[in-house]
Amino acid sequence: MATLPQLIEEDVHRLDFVLQELLTSCEATTALIIDKGGFLITHRGESEQFDLTTIAALASGAYLANQTIANLIHEENFDSVYQQGEKFSMFVLNVDQYCLLVLVFRAAISVGAVKYFAMGTGLKIAHQLEKARQRSPHEGLDLSVLNVADTSTLFRKRTA
Repeated sequence: MATLPQLIEEDVHRLDFVLQELLTSCEATTALIIDKGGFLITHRGESEQFDLTTIAALASGAYLANQTIANLIHEENFDSVYQQGEKFSMFVLNVDQYCLLVLVFRAAISVGAVKYFAMGTGLKIAHQLEKARQRSPHEGLDLSVLNVADTSTLFRKRTA
């Protein structure tokens, strides 16, 4: 079952643009879009000082654990996770059925401001992903079954 729509260059540019807008608005350090399986789709901001692949996997796990807790207390959904640190904090927001938005920001920045700007960005991301899904409704990707040793079925040359 495909979880992500096929993203073309235009989609990724749009996603990167909204992430950059978000970083500027809330002064976060790094923004990531990940699928709920923990795979990194795209990111903006400082990437040299963080292992983004591992952060994506663990942020997804934290979010899914949070959802399990929600179910245990008879809550239908917790739509976000906030991890507070001394130097950096992390905010994870549910974007849609398949994706999460992850923000890493300095601990001195208000989580309220981060959440406020992240909510609008989450809607923009969901809109772009839906636009991609409508373009090819029966094609998509399930990153959990991707064979990273052979990506020939995944990538193709762009036609003019």
